[in-house]
Amino acid sequence: MSKKVFSVLSMLIVAAFLFSACAPTATEVPTTVAPPTEAPATEAPATEAVVTEAPATEAPSYLVCQVSDTGGIDDKSFNATAWKGVTDAEDQLGVVGKFLESTDASDYEKNINAFIDDGCNLIITVGYALADNTKAAAEANPDQLFSIVDYNYGTDVAATIPNVWAQSYQTDQAAFLVGYLAAGVTKTGVVGTFGGANYSTVSIFMDGFARGVAYYNEKHTTTVKVLGWDTATQTGTFTDDFVDLSKAKTVAENMMDEGADIIMPVGGSIGLGAAEAITERTTAEAPIYLIGVDSDWYNFASDYQAIILTSVMKNMDSVTTSIIKSAMEGTFTGGLYVGNLENNGVAMAPFHDLDSVVSDALKAELETVKADLLSGAITLNPAYIQ
Repeated sequence: MSKKVFSVLSMLIVAAFLFSACAPTATEVPTTVAPPTEAPATEAPATEAVVTEAPATEAPSYLVCQVSDTGGIDDKSFNATAWKGVTDAEDQLGVVGKFLESTDASDYEKNINAFIDDGCNLIITVGYALADNTKAAAEANPDQLFSIVDYNYGTDVAATIPNVWAQSYQTDQAAFLVGYLAAGVTKTGVVGTFGGANYSTVSIFMDGFARGVAYYNEKHTTTVKVLGWDTATQTGTFTDDFVDLSKAKTVAENMMDEGADIIMPVGGSIGLGAAEAITERTTAEAPIYLIGVDSDWYNFASDYQAIILTSVMKNMDSVTTSIIKSAMEGTFTGGLYVGNLENNGVAMAPFHDLDSVVSDALKAELETVKADLLSGAITLNPAYIQ
């Protein structure tokens, strides 16, 4: 090959190399088109925004709202038990629960109206004292559902205010059992009971308790004395409120001074005053016991478990949960629910740590008494339904 030809070929090869070096390579293509790939990443927040907005398209939670009486939501009694029904519904049914506490009677109407304004699906009012305000609100707002705990408007409530489901409890049945128990356990032959206020929903406990003691006396020819309630005159001892623990403590001390070694205070949290007095006075040689009401006080007043013999229970928690469920399902009918021994609306609580205090013979008698109450062999007079 001549030098001239070789030079020409060399120049062509160099030129080709330079041209190929300037051209884009296959590995550089993703780099140059990377921005379109990254664009969706920069748009990701828009995708997330749709997710955060999803709850707005979901059905709103079912809102259940409770108005307490002046005892407060944690009264160790019917406010707390009814609220447990709401919290159980939160766990079991997925509802949202809210409550407002009333510190004075003037709060009842205000709190009910506040919940109506909040759009509560079901409003639960607790106690005898809220009866008039609940009825007035229900009549003024016929599409608003209510359930009032511990009040009886009468058997025609479904016709007169169909958007209210009243809960009433025949607690004298369970209290009768507890009175019989107290008469069988007492060592002094003296037992006592007192109430917070002279409402029929309070005195029904006291009356049933006293009648249970009288029935034990009849069966055993004993003379156990009841302080604080007279079945003949329907009068008794009351502190006249549901919040003053010092008054309750004084009443309990006075009863113990008269020999009572078992006391049943009926008034929500004021029972804690009696529990304190009993704890200060009780000894191993001369034990003194407390009987709780509305709920199982062994669970609600755990600081006093050592002195709690039993409780007269109103199972308002399970009833309240059932009413919430019916309201959610559209089967809410309103009317009157009466809890009794037969439907387990009322019951005598277990003896827990004091089980050994109750003899096997007395336990067997209590089963017989319960059966007689259920069959109608024992009838209570007056037969309260509150």
